[in-house]
Amino acid sequence: MSDTPRLDAPSLSALGLHSPQRQLIEWQIEHADLDALIDQASATAALHDELRMRRMKKRRLALRDQIAALQSRLAQKEPA
Repeated sequence: MSDTPRLDAPSLSALGLHSPQRQLIEWQIEHADLDALIDQASATAALHDELRMRRMKKRRLALRDQIAALQSRLAQKEPA
């Protein structure tokens, strides 16, 4: 055994990786990625099927709703 102390990895909750702020950022990034994909697919509509476009747009709308709800909850927690 070595003389150096063993460092345990901190838990995810200790790092705040599951915080609402982190979730908000992840959703915003995913929403922006979908925006770019939809814009790109719209420019070359002949190459993409309509079902795929509808699914991406539906997911983008769902993300927008989730983002708005989370932002609302975070804003309520802040003291006035």
